[in-house]
Amino acid sequence: MSLRISTRGMTEAGIETLQKRQVELAEAQERLTTGKRVHKASDDPAAAARAERALAGQMRAETSQRAVDASRTAMSLSETAMGDAIELLQQAREAMVAAGNASYSDQERANLAEKVKAIRNQLLSVANRTDGAGTFLFGGQGATTQPFVDAPGGIDYRGISGERRTELATDLPLTVNGDSVFMTARTGNGVFQTSAGAGVTTAWIDNGQVSDPAALTGSTYTLQFSVSGGTTTYAVLRDGNPTALTAAPYVSGQDITVDGMTFRISGAPANGNSFTVQPSSSTLSIFDALDRAVTELATSGRSGAQIAQGNTNALRDIDQSMAQLQGARAVAGEMLVRIDGETARLADQKLANQIQRSNAEDLDMTEAISKFQNMQTGYDAALKSYSMVQRLSLFEYLRT
Repeated sequence: MSLRISTRGMTEAGIETLQKRQVELAEAQERLTTGKRVHKASDDPAAAARAERALAGQMRAETSQRAVDASRTAMSLSETAMGDAIELLQQAREAMVAAGNASYSDQERANLAEKVKAIRNQLLSVANRTDGAGTFLFGGQGATTQPFVDAPGGIDYRGISGERRTELATDLPLTVNGDSVFMTARTGNGVFQTSAGAGVTTAWIDNGQVSDPAALTGSTYTLQFSVSGGTTTYAVLRDGNPTALTAAPYVSGQDITVDGMTFRISGAPANGNSFTVQPSSSTLSIFDALDRAVTELATSGRSGAQIAQGNTNALRDIDQSMAQLQGARAVAGEMLVRIDGETARLADQKLANQIQRSNAEDLDMTEAISKFQNMQTGYDAALKSYSMVQRLSLFEYLRT
């Protein structure tokens, strides 16, 4: 059986082969131009899927980084604001130290009251500071509402306690809970609080200290003074009930120790005067403390003991508020360190996804150039063979 091949059939087969090689050569040239091995899913479905997953991971990392950047801005501004607040409290403290000068007149203390009042108003401005885009730094979860309002009874916190935070993957703060920073410092010395009873004008009590932590009971104690025949004694009540300490002799400025707490009462208590020692609580508002200091400094006719007591209490409350702010500022600083770590982690994650995507769809240039050259050589050979076959037709033969 003989096989007959027509000239037309040979021509069409040759053209089809040439066209196929032209398409392959064009595709190879496109891959070299773009540097991509996979342009569409049909080029390599498995590699395209890997590249798509890597791209999604890269985009997640970029989105998380934007959230981290927002947290960095908020924490930097909050840390700066708390630093400003601490500086203001230091100025208020210096004013209260000056107010303790025994040579100062009522007018001079009234002038200091105006200074402390101005500091209080500046502190309110700091507490209501924004990030420049309308978000209150200390607004908690209600960051679009002014958190601190100067009401008739004092400063009220109108924000929402808590924090706004970034996505769960990063979980970084975008605001600070202003209530905990400015309104919930520890009262007294942080463990217990001393105070003079109503009507005490000739004696005062200091802040005290813990002398034996194991002996603390968490009860409230009252020291009741009696003066008889020129002798001053005191009795101690625990939660309103008598204790074994009764008719104890009083010496001005001498340490008094009760159940692990040591404090001093100075001056000359009058008959019936009392002092209270109660557990500290997290209810100290720095604004209320400054308001009390302003009121006392502006009050004329106070005795030396009342001035000493008022200054002692004000300095104690300012110190506790400064400690609260310093603690919150330290937390903000720690968050900035963590933010740096999150930034580094996300950068590594983004780079890993970029590498994975590149491995899935990028072209091996050395291999691709070699293949392209081979395809060029094959295409040139196909053109030459086609032209030679075309010259072998019967008409060409008869013509020669």
